[in-house]
Amino acid sequence: MLEHLRVFAAAALSIALAAFIAGTAMAQSKGGTKIVCWKDKSGKVVGCGDRVPPEYEDSATKVLDGRGVTRKTTESAADEAKRAAEDAKLGIKKEELTRQREEKNRLATVQRREDAALLATFSNEKEIDLKRDRDLEVVDRQIAQLQAAQHNATERALDMKGRIEAGEKAKKPVSEFFKDEVARAESDRVRFEKGIVAKSREKEEVSKRYADMKQRYNELLGTIAPAPTATAAPAKK
Repeated sequence: MLEHLRVFAAAALSIALAAFIAGTAMAQSKGGTKIVCWKDKSGKVVGCGDRVPPEYEDSATKVLDGRGVTRKTTESAADEAKRAAEDAKLGIKKEELTRQREEKNRLATVQRREDAALLATFSNEKEIDLKRDRDLEVVDRQIAQLQAAQHNATERALDMKGRIEAGEKAKKPVSEFFKDEVARAESDRVRFEKGIVAKSREKEEVSKRYADMKQRYNELLGTIAPAPTATAAPAKK
């Protein structure tokens, strides 16, 4: 019974509000006066008049002409802020898509230039192998030089340490020169060792670069199927 009364009261309120809007519109139709209706947070019209009450200034509204026809609507402050945030987010997405498209076009242009240079430089696959071997020989010579220098630095450090130990056993003052030489030799040995590691890594990179080059060369000639392209990761939101 109570539920029926609530439903009836809500229906009566809606009918009364509609009648008020229609009556107000008819009453003001001669002068062409416009009326404004305001809504609550749920979007339901809760009142109409010639102006919006202060407590509903941030609410959504609609403006009616003298015949009750809606001529203008406005969003609530909360809905307007939400839409502005969504528009800004959409703008960022568009900018990111544009950036990705430009980057894709740039990479495609670079790839076309590299492909043209590759075909113009080599006449066959064997020439690529020969160029790779020559480049690897250069790196191998550099590694051999570093290894020799590292060996010399190690020997120099051992020699200086031996002299220091001999002086200490003979209970003779040890020259600071020997100590400085040991430090310099150890520093050189470490530096040459790092150089060897770097050159070994470079050798691996050279081998991989020429392997990729030969792969692409054969793709361009149509002797093998193109390698699958990795899918780019989606941009973080």
